[in-house]
Amino acid sequence: MLGTSRLGENAERYEICVPSPHLTDTMSLLFRFSAAALSLVLSACSAGQSARMAGAMNNAYSRPAAYQPGFDVGAEPMFAASNVPAIRAASYLLIDAGNGKLLASKSSETARGVASTQKIVTALVVLDAGDLDKTVTVQASDIRVEPTTLGLRAGERYTRRHLLYAFLVKSANDVANVLARDNAGSISAFAAKMNAKLRSLGCSNSNFKNPHGLTASGQYSTARDMGRLAMAAYQNPIIRDIVRRPYYTFRRSDGRTVTLKNTNMLLGAMPECNGMKTGYTVAAGRCLISTASSRGKNVILIQLGTKTKYIWDDARTLMTWGLQRAKSGGVAMN
Repeated sequence: MLGTSRLGENAERYEICVPSPHLTDTMSLLFRFSAAALSLVLSACSAGQSARMAGAMNNAYSRPAAYQPGFDVGAEPMFAASNVPAIRAASYLLIDAGNGKLLASKSSETARGVASTQKIVTALVVLDAGDLDKTVTVQASDIRVEPTTLGLRAGERYTRRHLLYAFLVKSANDVANVLARDNAGSISAFAAKMNAKLRSLGCSNSNFKNPHGLTASGQYSTARDMGRLAMAAYQNPIIRDIVRRPYYTFRRSDGRTVTLKNTNMLLGAMPECNGMKTGYTVAAGRCLISTASSRGKNVILIQLGTKTKYIWDDARTLMTWGLQRAKSGGVAMN
């Protein structure tokens, strides 16, 4: 006598010889037991997989956000575009801010000083700490710095948020020291956090020694690494809100107010421009990270090692060219 049994929709077909009714009952019990055992095994596997997935999700939420390769700067094109406008920067990088695609570059892997454009990293580290409404007290050691300062005085108290806005608009070095010391306890400890931030963002050819960008031995970056940093800053709504402002009203601790003018001369002069950060030292030359948006297209330009008489016109020319070639979409700057 022949009998058959199916264990689930996708089970194989078995043919079993059944010599007696008693054996038929026994085999039926065995099949039912096997089916139950298989169900338990599958349930256990499923439960284990769910537990592992839940554990992974919990770990992901408990860790700081990791660097997203999707925001990386694209690889050098095999063939350079033939109609890229010539600019005078020693190094530059132009990228589509929506997808990180490289549009044009020159000497983008050359290590050099980047002056105050590295204040973007300072801002990112401060924002990582959060608690922007915490009050900070200025110390005497914070204000021993030149040349661009806000004229802070020891004992004055400000919120981190108020200082951060003044810091990126005015590029004040005394404010940089206050924010760094408040964040990490010392300039050297803060520099270590800056470099950790660099590594987390994939910047492997940079090293920073201070929060303001004044010349220091062993301090350098590249146009490509600064492009990675600019992409990270581009994703941050607080930084975008600060760097788009032509002016910021700073209220001193005694109640007096002063209107700070943004050091980025493109704001207001180029309608498409909406950020980011200027820089200058004698050693680094004029440096500028600038962003522009038009009709859903967004670009970021890094210029390092150029001169004042060229930097603004070059930025306008190259970003206008880039906007014509960028893809629509990505993160809005408005």
